[in-house]
Amino acid sequence: MNEIKGRRKEIDEIDSEILRLLNRRADIVVEIGRVKKNENVDFHSPERERQILERIEKLNPGPFPNNALRAVYREILSASLSLEQPLKVAYFGPKATFTHLAAMQQFGSSAQYIPIGSIKEVFDTVEREHVNYGVIPIENSTEGVVSYTLDMFIDSDLKIAAEIMTEISHNLLSLTGKMEDIKRVYSHPQATAQCRGWLEKNLPGIHVVEASSTAKAAELAAKEQKSGAIASELAAKLYGLKIVQKRIEDIVNNYTRFLVIARKHPSRTGKDKTSIMFSIKDKPGALYFMLEPFAKNKINLTKIESRPSRKKAWEYIFFVDLEGHIEDKRVKKTLEEVKKESLSLKVLGSYPAVQISK
Repeated sequence: MNEIKGRRKEIDEIDSEILRLLNRRADIVVEIGRVKKNENVDFHSPERERQILERIEKLNPGPFPNNALRAVYREILSASLSLEQPLKVAYFGPKATFTHLAAMQQFGSSAQYIPIGSIKEVFDTVEREHVNYGVIPIENSTEGVVSYTLDMFIDSDLKIAAEIMTEISHNLLSLTGKMEDIKRVYSHPQATAQCRGWLEKNLPGIHVVEASSTAKAAELAAKEQKSGAIASELAAKLYGLKIVQKRIEDIVNNYTRFLVIARKHPSRTGKDKTSIMFSIKDKPGALYFMLEPFAKNKINLTKIESRPSRKKAWEYIFFVDLEGHIEDKRVKKTLEEVKKESLSLKVLGSYPAVQISK
């Protein structure tokens, strides 16, 4: 017991030193903020944040895990930035949705988050400079692409500034936390589809009521003693619900990709992705000639989607994700060649590529 007390005293001393250093760091951040304001420099630098996170991961000897270290520093950076100026982030959907979670994953809990009712309104809010960034869903690994998000880029001048990969994990929530008390379940249709097998096995015959979002499902369940909801852990905290069962999704490794939109994209990091859109000329082999420069210049395409142009019947716009940054010579050269074969070509943004941990 004396040994435990001694070790705990060491931890207390270390915690006191961490606190002292955090406040010293905060003082320097405030000083830098004053200089930025005087020199009219953008108060938020995603490039600098990325450098800090990469540096501490490389310096980390362990045993503290890098993923946890990154999460800790994400919050330190978020809190430090709020001392200069609150970062305003608009996101699609009500509080406690997966888009909200993705935004917090990217910007930390100290940013100011503004829920927006539609994807179009998120674009409008960023374009009007009411916020610094917007966060919107673009695709799910099992449900596919969010077509409306693609359509918004056709007329918008906003750029993709980052991508966020979030693992989608559904939980069954209720007021009592007891499965036997649940007589109905509220859920968004997509969440229902992803948990159908579990529901049929564990709650056979239970009526599932459609909700506009997983957060709305949690809000409804919080008003009824005998109702449950399929939603996130954040929704449980927000609406005072207990977790009946975690991770009830039928397919594991279900990810949703979100995009951060802003008025400009960041500079190259060396591990980047570029998103473009183009329309093609109506002639035999048109798509082949559009894609040929990528193959010739060894540019890897990670995604290609098509959407009707909305301007002319049977005319399509193609959305492509490729490896590399627009500032890379090889990418720039390739896109110049592609432009010659296209009716139009638009760069939607170059941004750091995110790798999913296996």
